[in-house]
Amino acid sequence: MSRFDPGWLEVQYNNRARVPEHPAIFERWARASTLAREASPCHLDLAYGDGPNETLDVFPPPRQSAPVLVFIHGGWWRSLDKRDHSFVAPAFARAGALVLLPNCALCPAVTIQTIALQMVRALDWVHRHAGRYGGDPQRIVVAGHLAGGHLAAMLLGGRWSEVARDLPPRLVRAALAVSGLFELEPLRHTPFLQADLRLTRTSARRLSPALFAPPEGTLLATVGALESEEFLRQSRSIRDAWGARRVPVCETIPGTHHFDVPDALVDPRARLHRLALHLLGLLPVPLA
Repeated sequence: MSRFDPGWLEVQYNNRARVPEHPAIFERWARASTLAREASPCHLDLAYGDGPNETLDVFPPPRQSAPVLVFIHGGWWRSLDKRDHSFVAPAFARAGALVLLPNCALCPAVTIQTIALQMVRALDWVHRHAGRYGGDPQRIVVAGHLAGGHLAAMLLGGRWSEVARDLPPRLVRAALAVSGLFELEPLRHTPFLQADLRLTRTSARRLSPALFAPPEGTLLATVGALESEEFLRQSRSIRDAWGARRVPVCETIPGTHHFDVPDALVDPRARLHRLALHLLGLLPVPLA
């Protein structure tokens, strides 16, 4: 069977079909996110640009000069919203981080490349405004789930001095990808994604972090242990491409599938949460 067999790829990548209870999980995310916004100090819908959906939410830290966590939501670049993921913020804000959740436009109204450029604008804004909200612009970490994991890897390798002369070359110090996507060519052949993503052979290559030269920062690649063969392979692919020095962690999260692995990100008892705190400089934890 070809690696690009459409029927096989549909089974591998269609997580909503693989996890039929996903509507209940989304509803749980929504309830937890509403509570997070109501119970936590926050600044909502701040504009980082003037394009479609170019807003972000800010959850301030308890102390000044805090490390900065930017969390980018998943949804195959074509669904979901930052407000669905406010539940990520409280655990990290309590631990001492400034947390920001950016929104973006969605496919098929725009392309993945457009979304990536929106995230560049969002990170430019974060660097320039983090201090106003208690964050240290020299300590920015980007994390993301699914498409957000892809965008986190893209931003880690950003050529920031080409965006603006006054931006530091390593604006993003480290990244955490949860169920990330690093090779986009298979998605070009996956039926339920083709019409919305509109990937070409050229754009799939240009937007695949596994085909980039390894960046200077650190990426941690994690994935639910119960996810599909392709998601497990995607996570390994970035370690194979960038090497163990740049990707010191490539782990499966025990007992988790695609839609409950974010629970481990916000659970203070879970290794995934502790790995994120390690990147933020808030907790020493062995990476091996």
